Amino acid sequence: MGNKAVRWWCTLLLGLLLTGQTLAEFRVGVMTMQPGAIFWERFGHNAIVIDDGNRPMSYNFGFFDPTESGFAGNFVKGRMNYVLAALPLEQDLDYYRRAGRGVSIQWLDLDQTQKQNIRTRLEFLAKPENARYRYDYFTNNCATQVRDVLDGALEGQLKRQMVASSLGNTYRSESVRLAWPAKWMALGFDLAMGRAGDKPLNRWQDAFIPMRLQQSLREAKGENGEPLVLAEQPILRDTLAPPPAELPPWTLSATTIGLALATAFFLLSRRAPRCATVLQLGFWMSCGLIGTTLLLIWALTEHRFIYNNENLLLFSPLAWLVLILYFGRKRWEWCRKVYLLAVKAVALSAVLAVVLKFGSTGGQSNMVWILMALPLHWLVAKTALHAEVRK
Repeated sequence: MGNKAVRWWCTLLLGLLLTGQTLAEFRVGVMTMQPGAIFWERFGHNAIVIDDGNRPMSYNFGFFDPTESGFAGNFVKGRMNYVLAALPLEQDLDYYRRAGRGVSIQWLDLDQTQKQNIRTRLEFLAKPENARYRYDYFTNNCATQVRDVLDGALEGQLKRQMVASSLGNTYRSESVRLAWPAKWMALGFDLAMGRAGDKPLNRWQDAFIPMRLQQSLREAKGENGEPLVLAEQPILRDTLAPPPAELPPWTLSATTIGLALATAFFLLSRRAPRCATVLQLGFWMSCGLIGTTLLLIWALTEHRFIYNNENLLLFSPLAWLVLILYFGRKRWEWCRKVYLLAVKAVALSAVLAVVLKFGSTGGQSNMVWILMALPLHWLVAKTALHAEVRK
């Protein structure tokens, strides 16, 4: 064999060895970002990291463009589009470092074929023509996208493990728990979510929360029965207060609020009737606003987890009719009669919410709202009807 041929074979072998070394250094990890302070950051975040030993890349499914045409309208209608962005890991980390959010990476025990499948899939999805996806907070978000890419490479093995167990969570309990530091947000989630939010979740469904996916990956096994996670590497320290580990019980608080409102109305009706009237009209207006908002979301948007909301019975849009008729009841007798019927209808609607709560199984978890609204419903209706009877 000539010297030229020897050199050619040596070059080829060296290339193969270097290629093999590069492949050996090729790692795939799941990066988890802890909750942030801004309301849309309350639920944490996930991304997939590809580290080839040269320039680690973060594949982040959590980008959206507020300047795109129709963004505000689509947001209201529940038609949000999110984008997968591939960017250098250090660049992605810079934002979370400035925001004080904790970040860690779980490096996965995958064979070369699985790793290459993940990389190929991510590179395909990151192309401009493929990067956009229809976002759904519960079923198609940054965490479920990461979950699905991993499961595709594992040929369904991850899903088979995760659907086999449950932590007893629901979409409602997880959403309210993570939003709890911002009480207005937590109460908004709880009030707006319909019956679909109370379906018990398995751990596959639980993975819409990034930290739940992180937890499940810690317990997942690979094809050989070994842990799927080789190592968990802290990257950034969390400087923010963590959300509660479990949904805080606030039934007692709701009861206290309900009784306090009813007591305030009772005392005002005897000592300051005009103030009581203001509270009465304000209550009906609040019921009308809340009920109409829930009804319009159900009828006109794609926020499907707000559909079929039994809180419509507690906060009936019929309260608008009561409010309008109140101001005409003294002028026309027919108006007074319809007003009395409307007052009864709004009150009976709230009673129906209680009947549904205790008369069916698997219903909506809205006891706290019943406890807050029902005492005032009863007292306001009784006072309004009694005032008209006296006349």
